[in-house]
Amino acid sequence: MNAVVFDAIKALLDEGKTPTVALTKSKLTQPIPLPVIIAAVSQYKNNPDSIHNLAKSASVTVEAGSDISQLDRIEQKLDHLLALLENKN
Repeated sequence: MNAVVFDAIKALLDEGKTPTVALTKSKLTQPIPLPVIIAAVSQYKNNPDSIHNLAKSASVTVEAGSDISQLDRIEQKLDHLLALLENKN
């Protein structure tokens, strides 16, 4: 999930609101393509616990340092999503 969209969804949850595409878009701090927003909100609605898992993985990434390349971050996210899918089955 895009970090900016993740922050917007987290902000809505902190306010006690249910994330929707429109509410999430209104909370964004920078322009994000609509399909990315829709995918993030759909992911949250399909698995509300995923937001907590993403928060944990985001904190691990920050602790690891800012030297991690974008490719490494994408690879970590893919590994995390695959692990979630394996646990679901």
